[in-house]
Amino acid sequence: MRILHIDTGREMRGGQVQALALMRGLAWRGVEQALLAREGSPLYLQAAAAGLPVRPVGLAAIWSASRQADLVHAHDGRSHTLAAPLARAPLVVSRRVVFPIRSNLLSRWNYRRAACFMAISECVKRELVEAGVAESRVEVVYDGTTVPAEPSSGHRIVAPATQDPRKGAYLAWQAAALAGVELAFSDDLARDLPAAGLLVYLTQSEGLGSAILFAMAHALPVIASRVGGIPEIVEDGATGILVDNHAEAVAAAILRLRNDPDLARRMGAEGRRRVLERFTFDHMVEGALRVYARLENRR
Repeated sequence: MRILHIDTGREMRGGQVQALALMRGLAWRGVEQALLAREGSPLYLQAAAAGLPVRPVGLAAIWSASRQADLVHAHDGRSHTLAAPLARAPLVVSRRVVFPIRSNLLSRWNYRRAACFMAISECVKRELVEAGVAESRVEVVYDGTTVPAEPSSGHRIVAPATQDPRKGAYLAWQAAALAGVELAFSDDLARDLPAAGLLVYLTQSEGLGSAILFAMAHALPVIASRVGGIPEIVEDGATGILVDNHAEAVAAAILRLRNDPDLARRMGAEGRRRVLERFTFDHMVEGALRVYARLENRR
């Protein structure tokens, strides 16, 4: 099986992290593959450093490289748009968001061109099906995460640093002020989670939440918005607390966990156990391989 991956992202966000982990996992399993990515992007550079075959993405590159592939996997929206008319092999499209699908003719044509959509949650799958994509063409493959050797052992309350207005950085700050606690905004969770005791993850919309999985892998309880695919990974009262997007509700959840460290530890331990059971990178790679194999068997 030969897989051509396409990603046009400029940054190393969740989708690029998953694409790189998938390529590494496939390489370890002996799958032949190549990547077309934006030249000089973090994904391009990290794939090259890992010894993975990578070339600059472009219309001609997609046309020619896809002719030697058994499957083409588009990892972001722009890759989907470029690959839909150009790919010479069946097209797999990763879908990570719950935004409504455009209803214009070009968008509908692009979505019909995909042989399969790889949704990162049941919530994302429902969005696709409600938009008219046949359920048989949508497979759920959850994101994976790395699992540190040791759980976190700190006490800091951490929230992701972001300028995205759809994310809840300001709401998290308001809630921390109401609760009378210090909140640390992190632009590098890998650096900051080992010294954390709690992750606050607030958003208006979320396909799944790979940062939440990363925190759970560190055995951290999570306070998260009750939206999108988040309830599929955070069980309220078991691995964290799901909240409505109101400062008072978030503040109450923070105080509940701060004042009951035994509960926080139990939630963190249960979250780590569930990640090991269902949400590692190996689970994600095996899920992708099942999708690829199903498409190969249809040819």
